[in-house]
Amino acid sequence: MFVDRVTIEAQAGKGGDGAISFLRESGKPKGGPDGGDGGDGGSVILHVSPARMTLQDIGHRRHYRAPPGQNGRGKNMAGRGGRDLVITVPPGTLVFDDEAGALVADLTDPGTDFVLCRGGRGGRGNTSFANALNQVPRVATRGEPGQRGKFRFELKLIAEVGIVGLPNAGKSTFLSRVSRATPKIAAYPFTTLHPHLGVATELGVGRELVLADIPGLIEGASQGKGLGDDFLRHVERTRVLLHLVDGTSTGEPDSGGPAPLDAYRTIRAELAAYGDGALAHKPEVVALNKVDALAPDEAEARARALSAAIERPVLLVSGVSGHGTRQVLETLRATVDAQPPAPPEDSSVLPP
Repeated sequence: MFVDRVTIEAQAGKGGDGAISFLRESGKPKGGPDGGDGGDGGSVILHVSPARMTLQDIGHRRHYRAPPGQNGRGKNMAGRGGRDLVITVPPGTLVFDDEAGALVADLTDPGTDFVLCRGGRGGRGNTSFANALNQVPRVATRGEPGQRGKFRFELKLIAEVGIVGLPNAGKSTFLSRVSRATPKIAAYPFTTLHPHLGVATELGVGRELVLADIPGLIEGASQGKGLGDDFLRHVERTRVLLHLVDGTSTGEPDSGGPAPLDAYRTIRAELAAYGDGALAHKPEVVALNKVDALAPDEAEARARALSAAIERPVLLVSGVSGHGTRQVLETLRATVDAQPPAPPEDSSVLPP
């Protein structure tokens, strides 16, 4: 099950209280104070791991509480600190304060640890208050409470290329052809119900491409029709779009879909309608798919017609036979390499 949004409540552990104690041993009538400090409470920590692909495991629980620190004891024994509670999240996880709506963290780098809620500091035992003027302190401090909050997690898949197109444009077939991804493939619309990631290795070591197959859009998706445009957030982090158009559709009732130009314009309109319209300005590679079902001359003619209408090159490809996949990947790799490095997104962190 693909889960890309969850809301949880997290609370770090309270610090243990400091102890008030005095040494009581035979032969040491003036043993003095020996109350130990309390242990620090455990923190709630987010760990970014590429082994996680969704937020499903986090969504099984609503409340995450780290254990508290132990109280200090006599004989200057400090309390044991509470163990940190580690929550593993996939790369691309954004964390928001659910009440304020502010971005708390943008977790993109595998191996990163982020303290979501810091554990409370342990209290001081009376030993630490002893001095020349107060040799018998009868005071200790309580442990501090741990931080707590309600947080909303959102996942934006991290991929270099986002594959977009109408339902049944052949996006999943293409992804399965160029990578080891195994999305569901069938001859009916909306077979893909959630995004899939795949790594294309055909170009060789150091030139791999990470591609994300986004569920098909239809006209009106920005108003919630079909699957809506909810999954388009996973395209926001991509560097380049691969726009697949079904080359076998002609717009006739028995062709199974709109003509290539109409299909292309439908997707472009939905990209422009999403958010602030930034998706429509991403670099785009257009490919006419399913050309294995067309005669070579007919495929070339349809590609030329589409290219003339949209005023950009149109590649020929078949996810079934593999025709043209190498050229498409080479074009995508060159387009990605030509883009300037993406600027880091603004983020804030909870106060220490």
